[in-house]
Amino acid sequence: MTLFLHGYHFSVYTRIARLALAEKAVTYERVEVNPFAADCPPDYLALHPFRRVPTLVHDGFALYETGAITRYVDRAFAGPALRPASPRALARMDQIIGIVDSYAYWPLVRQVFVHDVFRPHTGGEVDLVERDKGLDAAARVLMALDTLASDDAYLCGPEVSLADFHLGAMVAYFALSPRGNALLAKHRRLAAWWTRFSGRPSLAATAPGLPVTQP
Repeated sequence: MTLFLHGYHFSVYTRIARLALAEKAVTYERVEVNPFAADCPPDYLALHPFRRVPTLVHDGFALYETGAITRYVDRAFAGPALRPASPRALARMDQIIGIVDSYAYWPLVRQVFVHDVFRPHTGGEVDLVERDKGLDAAARVLMALDTLASDDAYLCGPEVSLADFHLGAMVAYFALSPRGNALLAKHRRLAAWWTRFSGRPSLAATAPGLPVTQP
């Protein structure tokens, strides 16, 4: 078997795919691709015409779009199921993933994390207005997710699911911001979930090695 994951080490979506692979204990090779680089390799663009990451290649079968990759990993490899069996819990998982992708990524990652953590530590240009817009938008997103989250150990029930990976990869960045971490702490279910999920070995194993420290 040959399995390659093409992705960018800072990408939350690459990390989501890596979390799924780690939880299933699947061995694979990483191929670093910076989709923002002017010289993005032509052979990668042949795999992903929209110049995003990640892309999975399994024995010549190429697949892009993170949701498709994680569901494929769950179906194709042995290990614990990463999707709940109950139709309602499965629908909740899909709903949470949809909310995270549509409404959480931009404020949590591109606004709060980038302008409150990443750029200050790397010498990039910081826009505090943009950061504060992100915090405002994040408050609504976290409130909605806190309402939907299960009272069990994980977002959709007692077992970890793909929803935890989608939100977890983003909250791992967002919580590095003192302001983001304080906002997260105001939401009972999400704060308890993050305490549990942040301790999973898969999260540590997929850490991107950012030049920042946890507050």
